[in-house]
Amino acid sequence: MSKLENKVAIVTGASKGIGAAVAKKLASEGAAVVVNFATSETDAKNVVLEITSNGGKATAIQGDISKAADIDRLFKETVTIYGSPDILVNNAGIYLWGPIEGVTEEGFHHQFGINVLGPMLTCQAAVKYFSDKGGSIINIGSGVSTLAPAGSAIYTATKSALDSLTRVLSKELGPRNIRVNSINPGIVNTEGSRAAGFVGSQMADFMVGNTPLGRLGEPEDIALIAAFLSSDDSRWLTGEIILATGGLR
Repeated sequence: MSKLENKVAIVTGASKGIGAAVAKKLASEGAAVVVNFATSETDAKNVVLEITSNGGKATAIQGDISKAADIDRLFKETVTIYGSPDILVNNAGIYLWGPIEGVTEEGFHHQFGINVLGPMLTCQAAVKYFSDKGGSIINIGSGVSTLAPAGSAIYTATKSALDSLTRVLSKELGPRNIRVNSINPGIVNTEGSRAAGFVGSQMADFMVGNTPLGRLGEPEDIALIAAFLSSDDSRWLTGEIILATGGLR
């Protein structure tokens, strides 16, 4: 029997990168997976096609996770298609770096709306739509909340807030048998990090040079941890912030 057989998972921002890898891995372990996307419908459908072609269960559902109405619709459609969700992976997020001189109100609220308010609202929906059996919430944070690199003031603030949300909700939701943990990756070789110029940059080379395992992360590295945290193998873990950086501190 697969580890996640008869489980239902929602993965936000799952059209590409880490989210896509997590969706594929959870499906390979037996979960029925909702591939959430905001704008990248074609990419999301391609993820679904890959999962279903390999015998898994998946469907794509659009929704902007910074909007409560979209989140409620996302969960309602999930219940209609697969039943009550058991797993929520809060992967959707954005990162916009720059010096303090470039900080704007609009940029601040945009990042906090998606990176902090979004996970808070999806966790709120999970409490409402998870069954009485409880479930697992996995937040995808970032190693920046520990490393605090220059030029990342807003982004690091959002991910530090997400760490705090993870710890608080693990205590608040534990009595309901809902576990809440966070995976905090370092630089991962995704479409987004390549498009942003991180992969191949001097900063990336410096980070790899100081990483004990000597390489960038791959989306599959994070997906393996997410599958563990989704399963009963991690039933005694909650409130944990797992620094998935290849040993970079």
